[in-house]
Amino acid sequence: MFLDKPSGRADLTLLMPKGIYVMEIKYEHTADEALAQIDQKGYAEKYRLDGRPITKIGISFSSKERNIIEWKAMPL
Repeated sequence: MFLDKPSGRADLTLLMPKGIYVMEIKYEHTADEALAQIDQKGYAEKYRLDGRPITKIGISFSSKERNIIEWKAMPL
């Protein structure tokens, strides 16, 4: 969790009828690092009182592969 207040914003947030998806995309870093940033910076906090389930998604992009090489999703 974050210590003070949310800082910054996620790379992509989808507000769907049955859920909220908070996504962070990392270039040359792991999907786990992207998930950790969502937690550390409190990107999902402003949606907590919404009532819909929230899922955080970390995506890793590789310059060598020129594509997504890893992604992970976790409910909050």
